[in-house]
Amino acid sequence: MTDIAQRIIQAIRRNRISTPEVSDCLGKTGAIKGVTALNSGHFQVGPLRYVYAYNRSNWELHEQLEQVQPGEIVLVEAIECEDYALFGALAAKFCLLYSGVAAMVVKGLVRDAHILRKDNYPIWCQGVTPVGCFNQKNASLPSADHLQRLRDPYEGGIAVCDDSGVVVIPRDRLQEDFLEKLRLIELQEDAWFHSIDTDHYTTYQAVCLKKYLDEGSVFHKYDELKETL
Repeated sequence: MTDIAQRIIQAIRRNRISTPEVSDCLGKTGAIKGVTALNSGHFQVGPLRYVYAYNRSNWELHEQLEQVQPGEIVLVEAIECEDYALFGALAAKFCLLYSGVAAMVVKGLVRDAHILRKDNYPIWCQGVTPVGCFNQKNASLPSADHLQRLRDPYEGGIAVCDDSGVVVIPRDRLQEDFLEKLRLIELQEDAWFHSIDTDHYTTYQAVCLKKYLDEGSVFHKYDELKETL
């Protein structure tokens, strides 16, 4: 992981920058559609590891999970798995407890919801079902090119997960200017809430008219806000 990626992770973790704020910094993009928190109250950020299950089988998924590392956010993609769960309590415990991954994000379904909720695991998914994938090795797999196209939006990126969902910061956005955007989005949020809490502005005055940039507001001195937000 690069130095700038580590600094971005540290800034998000230290300031608990939310997924809506990160998405704003990405131009209202980055969310993994349909993925929600299985258990509320978790906040996780970390480097992404992409893995997959294919053809209603989780054989290859278990094989890939041997390589997960502490602190990673494991993104599991369902490829032609219909409405079958990709994993349940066993794989979740192996990854989250014994392997030390920060979170699991599932573009698909999971099972054993009663255990996953009881143990309060940091899991984000598209839903639950009692029916799991088969544990059978596939005779053939998707082509390397196809897998790379699926993996490419995530590989080398950072995931941020909270009760609003999951946002991915792509590897090509892990630059100094993005770190600065994170700093400014925090400043903007402070300005907005100060505007309605202390200056008694309406949300229209704060968000649309940006009255906090006028003389008389504690935030008017921040010229960088005028230029960038």
